[in-house]
Amino acid sequence: MKIAVLPGDGIGTEIVAEAVKVLNVLGLPLEMETALVGGAAYEAYGHPLPEATLKLAKESDAILFGAVGDWKYDKLDRPLRPEQAILGLRKNLGLFANFRPAICYEQLVGASSLKPELISGLDILIIRELTGDIYFGQPRGRRTATDGHFPGAEEAFDTMRYSRPEIERIAHVAFQAARKRSKRVTSVDKANVLETFQFWKDVVTEVGLQYPDVELDHMYVDNAAMQLVKAPKRFDVVVTGNMFGDILSDEASMLTGSIGMLPSASLNASNQGLYEPSHGSAPDIAGKGIANPLATILSAAMMLRFSLNQEASALRIEAAVQKVLAQGLRTADIYSDGTTRVSTREMGDAVVKVL
Repeated sequence: MKIAVLPGDGIGTEIVAEAVKVLNVLGLPLEMETALVGGAAYEAYGHPLPEATLKLAKESDAILFGAVGDWKYDKLDRPLRPEQAILGLRKNLGLFANFRPAICYEQLVGASSLKPELISGLDILIIRELTGDIYFGQPRGRRTATDGHFPGAEEAFDTMRYSRPEIERIAHVAFQAARKRSKRVTSVDKANVLETFQFWKDVVTEVGLQYPDVELDHMYVDNAAMQLVKAPKRFDVVVTGNMFGDILSDEASMLTGSIGMLPSASLNASNQGLYEPSHGSAPDIAGKGIANPLATILSAAMMLRFSLNQEASALRIEAAVQKVLAQGLRTADIYSDGTTRVSTREMGDAVVKVL
């Protein structure tokens, strides 16, 4: 089983190292090859997604990804910014379905900013469409400067678009996922304002007729944002577009106590996937050994489950993470009185020890 390991920038190298360490003790026949991506790749090759990295990704069964980006690259032309690497991988590999689970571990109920009764037992799956919406609409804008900014410009714009096949395939993914859970899907849109999302709502409704055993409801995105903090356990599977999914999944991650706990999977039609923590590169804490590696370790578990068909090993990792949390070990983002604060490496070592 071939895995492309792409640590990226900032804390990406630190957290990926811990996930690799965990994978190495499972006794599985894994072939892991590391390559540069993001700002690190730009420094070495002048592009955030070099051909060699893209070739490796295409030839692999799965990709373990860290994070990309740094403020020092903000003045680059947009096609050369580190974040374009992740968009390029999604496009070239056809990664259209982003799974972002938001699970509140019982040991971390106190770390959430919400009342315990609101989030105890929380288990939401947000499914975000990845290849359409405003991120890929054309044209991208009217640029008058070469440094990535718009001094003196009179306007800039992006277009929001979705095709019927794009909406249909993500809707099928959501309904099929719901069948394995509580058989409830909430489709999030802004149909009252945006034509694109009236179209989304209509197509999702049509697909829903093929799943009479699954309950479907629709919700405007502003209400969904409010309900996530008012009554988050009302949700089971949430399906939405690229931009709304980006925002809502980050909001949902904080219900769990920290975005450092939230893994993600991005899959194509062949179940080849890119697995990454939902947080960013956090250059302000890079190199300090305080980043939480658990989201990346849990992303590796998702990789084993969805792309490598190793459900037993995925469950082993998830159980190990819960046991480490039960031992009271915490990185800085989830630390509280009465627990033991550990470094990035120490948290990874603890998971390895349990395994």
